[in-house]
Amino acid sequence: MVSFIHRLVAGLGLALSVVGPACAALDILPLSEIRAGQRGVGRTIFSGNQIEDFQVEILGVLSNTGPKEALILGRLSGGPLEHTGVMQGMSGSPVYVNGKLIGAVAMAFPYAKDPIAGIRPIEEMIRLDALPGRRAEAPAIALYRKGSGLDAGALLPVPARLEGPENRMTEVATPVSFSGFTSGAIQSFGPAMRGLGLEPRQGLSLGGAPDMRMGDPKNLLPGSMISVHLMTGDMSVGADGTVTAIDGDKVYAFGHRFLSLGPTELPFTRAEVITLLANVNTSFKISTARELMGIISQDRNTAVTGSVGRRAAMLPLDISVVEETKPAGEYHMQMVRDRYLSPYLLQMALFSAIDATQRATGASSVTVRGSIQFEGRPETVEVRSVYAADGGSNMMASTTTAVTLSYLMQGGFDALKVNRVAFRLETSNAKQGMNIGQVYLSRREVKPGETVELTTVLDGENGRQLIRTVKYTVPPGTAPGTLNFTVADGSQTSVADLKQVLAVTPRNPEQMISNVNRLRSADAAYLRIWRAENAYEVNGEELPDPPPSVAMVLSGAPALAKNLNSKMAEMRLDADGNMVTGAKTVQLEVKE
Repeated sequence: MVSFIHRLVAGLGLALSVVGPACAALDILPLSEIRAGQRGVGRTIFSGNQIEDFQVEILGVLSNTGPKEALILGRLSGGPLEHTGVMQGMSGSPVYVNGKLIGAVAMAFPYAKDPIAGIRPIEEMIRLDALPGRRAEAPAIALYRKGSGLDAGALLPVPARLEGPENRMTEVATPVSFSGFTSGAIQSFGPAMRGLGLEPRQGLSLGGAPDMRMGDPKNLLPGSMISVHLMTGDMSVGADGTVTAIDGDKVYAFGHRFLSLGPTELPFTRAEVITLLANVNTSFKISTARELMGIISQDRNTAVTGSVGRRAAMLPLDISVVEETKPAGEYHMQMVRDRYLSPYLLQMALFSAIDATQRATGASSVTVRGSIQFEGRPETVEVRSVYAADGGSNMMASTTTAVTLSYLMQGGFDALKVNRVAFRLETSNAKQGMNIGQVYLSRREVKPGETVELTTVLDGENGRQLIRTVKYTVPPGTAPGTLNFTVADGSQTSVADLKQVLAVTPRNPEQMISNVNRLRSADAAYLRIWRAENAYEVNGEELPDPPPSVAMVLSGAPALAKNLNSKMAEMRLDADGNMVTGAKTVQLEVKE
């Protein structure tokens, strides 16, 4: 305990040593000297790239608005603010009293008639310099969640903004501009994004993709507007805010969190304002992204901070779409390489690519084929599956595919760094689905060494059927008893075969890749022949029917013994590209 306290004190000392010089360099007015009645000046962009002044009257200080946090309450005036009120995109606008920086516009009252703002003290924003620069590792998420019904927000586990009464001050929502996405994608993912304090705006980012060439740092000043980019290219996602302060190559902005990602690496560009749009709830700026300026490296409760002149490591994403065997589009993007954001962005991009070609209602099917490649590793993850439904196949395909990437990126292995993601999507307006119907054996009893035939009937719409017959020879020396022949879809077969493996945190990157590649695709049925007796797994590999002496040793380790699931063989029953669902089991008696 004593050593822990010493470390804590040392950490606080480090924080003070960092905050002190930074405050002095920025010429700030401390919170302790803020008084009601003081008058100041704020700076922001209302049009183009011209930084303009607005007036601020200090109304008072709100203490303990959060852990060791306070807010300065101010009345804004000047320019268009009497008409628009506090606008989305103003977050981070610096405020000065007597020429000294006091903080950033960060909070507002929804539906307020007067432009009253909460100003984040600059001391709280600078405090981020003492925080760690690397995110703590998190365990891998479950790769298969049977019947879980994953939704559009399931892949982004960051704190949601709580909805409150209209008379409560809240963070000024961050406007997020989407380009290249369908309206269906915005509608489907909008509620989850609004819960995070983001306000999606379709097509309100003008000028196309930002210029990813590095710009001149001299063009970035306190009051300048920036756009933090999550994705660029044929589909782009950018979040707008304002620069509060620049200290050397360090940039402070927003005055509140973006996504609460902690340490991160997000590219940001300079932005220009096209026009302002007054709104009864909260007005906002319509902007366009310009040249690259640097990266955001910290996303915390009181601000986002970063550096100019640096490039973020981006993850290439390529998507091609084929509709009814005809090419329907290609999309090439760069998305942020982030364990939480990348799967979520992949999910949105896949959904939008499918939605652009497939009808929104009625029967439909999506076949997904793709690969996930890793930096410095020869292994790849191959993704292949098909999704067929009377509605919602686009969300099924995009979510399940993104879960695979999420499992790989959230596994906690620095050596497993994804460096390219590519997918081919084949869409159809027909429901390409088959259900497992009859399953029967050619005989009910066999002796070791004899062969039995199993026939499976797959039933589709309009009376369509596929019949698959396979032969199985009972191995010589098989003990008398019951053999189970289970024909099931890929999901149920994977759960039966890998549920013990997927429930345990992988020990190395190779095991993670192996886990994913062992998953069965949905475009086939799988025959699993097993006995109701102990099975054993060592390092993720099954040891079926071990010798009695080995079984005795393994049974002494409960973590290695798996009851009632000893697999003897497995066969794949092709379904001609159709999605297979269901499961049936028949039994065969082995006689002496």
